[in-house]
Amino acid sequence: MPQLKLEQLRTFLAVVRVGSINRAADVLHLTQPAVTSRIKSLEETLGTELFERTGSGVRLTKQGDLLVGYAEQFRQLAELVEENVMDPGEVDGFLRLGVSETIAQSWLAEFVSDLHRLYPKVKIEISVDISAHLREGLLTRELDLVILLGPISDFTVDNVELPAFDLAWYRSGAAGTAREAAVDFTKTPVITYAKGTRPFRELKSELFGRFGPHVVLFPSSSLESCFRLVEAGIGVAALPKALGQRLADDGRVQEFDPGWLPNPLKFTASYLGEPKSHMLETAAHLARDVAQRTI
Repeated sequence: MPQLKLEQLRTFLAVVRVGSINRAADVLHLTQPAVTSRIKSLEETLGTELFERTGSGVRLTKQGDLLVGYAEQFRQLAELVEENVMDPGEVDGFLRLGVSETIAQSWLAEFVSDLHRLYPKVKIEISVDISAHLREGLLTRELDLVILLGPISDFTVDNVELPAFDLAWYRSGAAGTAREAAVDFTKTPVITYAKGTRPFRELKSELFGRFGPHVVLFPSSSLESCFRLVEAGIGVAALPKALGQRLADDGRVQEFDPGWLPNPLKFTASYLGEPKSHMLETAAHLARDVAQRTI
């Protein structure tokens, strides 16, 4: 009898999890014919059909349902070998990484560099987006690891807490702007994170509570644009101090204290707990180590 192959069982479990050969192909970074070929080869090896094709995808046969438990045991054993025996430098695979722009502007380069040194054969694909989109991408298995404003409150997700980003208020550093001059929030636009994000909602609530509903908000999905707008004197903003300090040192913006600050930005490195992946768990904890070192 032909030998069972671990890649066949992993492909089988991927199809079971997402319920579709096409979606499994996306998750596994394979073509649809390649996934179909692996499933067909597995069925030929076992001498039985594992799936029934339906209009909306696939459904397990009785024999396929029986195989799930055994395939999970094979996968768990493979994870133990990778975790305890295998040299990380020999781990091959693909990591779809999603990060919010705050991370991209701060310690992303250091993290990817350390991750690549640890797993030189793993291919890394990076997406930068707002946290709501990153969360959706993780839950639909379009992303493997996301670093976002967290945690993600879902029983399927493991969250590793990262050091928070303290915020500071910034305004233009242009000549003539007195450092001690007060800012009138009812007349000065407040530049902030994109609509739908947690920082936007919290800042809007705080500003409206303090100054009324006539405060003007300029939301932006680009953190770099926020700093540029502040530098140009368009408005003021509460932005990560770790990113604004260099601009303040150069005199392009200046920090000011209105007597209150929004809450720090709390991030997590989040990944799906099933199927268990030692590489993803290691990468999430590496993100925490890099953040602690650089923030």
